[in-house]
Amino acid sequence: QVQLVESGGGSVQAGESLRLSCQASGTTYGPYCMGWFRQAPGKEREGVAGVDRGGAPFYADSVKGRFTISRDNAANTLVLQMNMLKPDDSAMYYCAVRHTSCSDSWTERLYYTYWGQGTQITVSS
Repeated sequence: QVQLVESGGGSVQAGESLRLSCQASGTTYGPYCMGWFRQAPGKEREGVAGVDRGGAPFYADSVKGRFTISRDNAANTLVLQMNMLKPDDSAMYYCAVRHTSCSDSWTERLYYTYWGQGTQITVSS
């Protein structure tokens, strides 16, 4: 079992930055993918970014150049640095983990076994 706890959400103005963190605990082993998803009201949950242990990151086109995902494997922490935020980035953001590589359809939420409770991001114009 893996437990995930997100932090760092909040309300900001367009153009500002936020940093999300996800702390993983429990049984964490093997080369696994950690990712960030988001879900806005009335929309499906979508992949934002993902990264394997020691691997290159993956990003949704909508956040490339603005968001940076990173992980500290020793500390079992996942971070999402979000710059130049837009109102369209407003959503509940979730941390997720799967025991397979991100290179296999990292955006497929059904492949992720563990999910955090989410943290809300609101960006106003």
